[in-house]
Parts: sequence; structure tokens; C-alpha cells
Amino acid sequence: MAVGPGTLPTLHPVAGFRIGTTSAGVKKPGRKDLVLMEIAAGASTAGVFTLNQFCAAPVRICKQHLQQGMPSYLVTNTGNANAGTGKEGYQDALDVCQAVAEAAGVTSAQVLPFSTGVIGEKLPKERIISAIPAAFEALTDNGWLEAASGIMTTDTRPKAYSMQIEHQGQLITLTGISKGAGMIKPNMATMLAYIATDAKVEPALLQALLSRAADRSFNRITIDGDTSTNDSCMLIATGASGIEISETTAELLALFDAAVNKVLLELAQAIVRDGEGATKFVTISVEQAASSDEALKTAYAVAHSPLVKTALFASDPNWGRILAAVGYAGVDNLDVDALQIWLGEACIVENGGRAASYTEAAGQAVMSREEITIRILLNRGDQQETVWTTDLSKDYVAINADYRS
Repeated sequence: MAVGPGTLPTLHPVAGFRIGTTSAGVKKPGRKDLVLMEIAAGASTAGVFTLNQFCAAPVRICKQHLQQGMPSYLVTNTGNANAGTGKEGYQDALDVCQAVAEAAGVTSAQVLPFSTGVIGEKLPKERIISAIPAAFEALTDNGWLEAASGIMTTDTRPKAYSMQIEHQGQLITLTGISKGAGMIKPNMATMLAYIATDAKVEPALLQALLSRAADRSFNRITIDGDTSTNDSCMLIATGASGIEISETTAELLALFDAAVNKVLLELAQAIVRDGEGATKFVTISVEQAASSDEALKTAYAVAHSPLVKTALFASDPNWGRILAAVGYAGVDNLDVDALQIWLGEACIVENGGRAASYTEAAGQAVMSREEITIRILLNRGDQQETVWTTDLSKDYVAINADYRS
């Protein structure tokens, strides 16, 4: 179940970046669940990772290897998170890196590992290692769509976005994929996301662009309020186009920055649209807040409320649940008489209570839609933040109750 058509744009190849997808049988025999990404020499790589203190072994290794230099390969398995697996899981991830390194003739530190799936189960590294040669054989410039499917777990459809920008006759390509449907409330990015561009960007600037874009996109989505142990988002700039992005090319930098933000936002919102059991895509905008922090606190209070989320699933305009969530969000000295709450085009709350113009029919009309916007005007300042979320359906419970079966 997902919201919206889920159609994908043309996925442009990125020069200097190849992808191979194959089957390792990590969880299900025959399923394509191993993705290898090859990065051209001289590329820059940036990453943001989960803030969950129980982060998975591959996350720890990724961060360590990134500090040692620029990577040449990314290797991803689905079906097993390799999280909560202690020293053995850490060594297993290193062994996978070593196997890729030996096959490619690079050092183990030039390989970044990624895993997603069930937490607390031993990584079947032998199956993964035995499938690495097939992944190398499958490497292609046009491997994005197959990889988007290969990194899925409870996702119902692949998630990908691609665009090209032109500046003074020069063309820059950006293409990315993401996965995630549950355990989504990122503290950096989301479950897994990979974006590549053929622009040339030095590492520090690339990291700054990624961190800023992730904060505006992946850090503004939530399905269930759970932060994963394996969240990773990577941005690779191969430099193959020869077009350099730097602080000295202000106009081009602004154009490229906007493109990075666009790609990440599309990939992040695709995760919400495919949230486990989701039937609604919900935008929660908090405006006229005194600070970004209180705007986000208010937005997440509404987004995480089980009562609000179940009302959304039922298409029930029970606006009192939204009102209550705003009230317990933790905004100091909130003037409830000054705020307004809108459900789509219908004002539901003003002057401390139900808006005089509100009708049940108007609220019902909005709640019956697949895509719903909730606007909360605090009337305390000029800060605004937006969070995207879903409803909470019976299917969400069923999916997670049966996750390991």
C-alpha cells in the first residue's frame, strides 16, 4: 500500500559511477539483495549517518573508512541489519569489505559497507562474499533502477529520482535512490540513500551541501517515530563532467545546491508515500513560531500522535486530537487564543476553540483525501518548519507483527 502513482522519472546514468545488483540469498533465495557501487578515482564522497547510539557495525565502519580517505566501492546487503551483533558483527562487516577489496585490487578502507533488515541476527557473510563476483560482473552505468529494488525491505516500490541542470551550456547530472518504509524518524537522513553527480566538488563543500540538504528533507520525515540503527545517506561527486562547483562559482553553486535539495526531498517524500501501511501523505506545517526548535516540536507532536494518525486513517475530522497534540508539544507560554489550525483550506481552530466558520462537512472533505495538509499558526514569530508523515493503519501493525516471518 502506498500513496500516489509511484512513477519514476528517467534515471540518467552518472559518468564515473557504476552499479551492480545480484542475489546473495541473505534472507530469501533468489531475491536480488546485494548491491555494489563503483566510484571512479578522484571522486569526492560525503555521508550522514544515524544518531542512534546502538548504530550498526557497517555504520561504524563507514564513518571510520571515510576518515581514512575517499572510497572506491559501496556494498549494500538487505535482509539483515548487522546491528546488535557485537564484535562478531563488526568483524563480519570488515570481512565483506576485505572480500570486495581483494576482488577490486583496492584496500579494505576504500570499501564502505551498508546493511538493512532485521536487527540482532548474525550476518550471513559467507553468502554475501560468495555473491560479490557476480555483483562485479553486473556493474553497469544503467544500474539505478535494479539497485533501487535491490535495497528494498518492507518497501512496496522502488524509490528513485534523477535530474539534470544546465549552466552556460554545461550539463550536470544528479541521480539517486532511497529505501525505507518503517522505523523512520531520522536523526540525520533516512534508512538508506545514495545520490551521485558528475559534478566536481571538493569533499568539505560536498559534506556541507549534503548535511544541509539532509536536514531539510530526510530529517523532516517520520513514519512511526523510531530512529533506525542503520540510517545512512551518501552523496558522491565523481567529477567526470569536468564542471567544478566551488565557493568562487556562486551562481553555479546556488543552482547545484538547489538541485541537491530537490533530489533529496523527492527521495525523502517517496519514503513517506510508501510508509508501512500508509494510505495518507500528510504535510504538517508550523508557521509563525518563535524558533525552529519549537516549530519542529509542535510538528512532531502532531505527526507522532497515535490518535491523530488513526483519525487520519479513518478519514475522521476529529480536530480535537490535533488541538491536544499542539497543546502538549512543550511550547513555553503558548497563547492558545492567538493560534490558528487549518485542515487543508478549512480553519478548524481560532480564538482558543473551534473556528466559527468550521463545518464537519468541510473537515470531512479534507480528511477523505489521500494528501492532506495541516497548518498550525502559532503567532509567536517568523520561523516555519515542515514535517511529512503518514496515517497509522491496521496494515502497519500487521507488517511489523509479521516482519521476521
